[in-house]
Order: sequence, then structure tokens, then C-alpha cells
Amino acid sequence: MKLICATALAALAAFATSSAFAACSEPSPPQNIPDGNTSSLQQMLAGKKAVTDYQNATNAYLDCLKDEHQAALAAAGPKASDDVKAKLDKNETDKHNAAVDQLHSVADRFNEQIRVYKAKSAK
Repeated sequence: MKLICATALAALAAFATSSAFAACSEPSPPQNIPDGNTSSLQQMLAGKKAVTDYQNATNAYLDCLKDEHQAALAAAGPKASDDVKAKLDKNETDKHNAAVDQLHSVADRFNEQIRVYKAKSAK
């Protein structure tokens, strides 16, 4: 009975801690990816800067998620059930993967516009 109570308390602490440590704020992707057909060099360079800034912010967010995850595991304690640890792991993994997927999507769209711009400029 004591083990069940301890596990329940650890689970509660883990979920409460994950909310308390929810200081990780996912960055917003750039609003405007320049159109390679119509953009000037300055606009393309500004787009590159926006994408690079977004990449840096995403990397900081991923670091924050990792720290938040480690804190939640520590708060759960060594006696936390495998189920609690698995849920914490899944939560961190899902957020991580979503952020990386979004970053790849932004980079892919921008790289396509770079190819369009270069093809236009080569003519």
C-alpha cells in the first residue's frame, strides 16, 4: 500500500512539476517567407535572417524542453513508476519532434524560394 501511495505521489509531483516548469515557449515560425520570383536580394537576405533567428530560437526551445524533462524526472524521484517515466518521455519527445518538424518545414519552404530566386537571377 505504501508503494502505491508513493508511486501516486511521485506521479502527481511529476505532472505538477511539468506544469510548473512549463516555461518553455515554442517559438513562432517566420510569418513571411520571401517569394523567390518577386523578392529583391535584400528581401531574400532578410528572409534568411528570419529563418536563422527561428532556427536559433527553436534550438533554445529544444534545450529548454530537455531541461524541463530532466527536472520532471528528478521531481518524480527514483521510485516513479515506469508508466510515469514513459509518459514524461513521450511528452518531451512529442514536443521535440513537433518543433523539429516545423523547423524543417520552414527551412524547406525557404530553400525552395532560394532555388527559385537563383534560377530567376541566372536568366
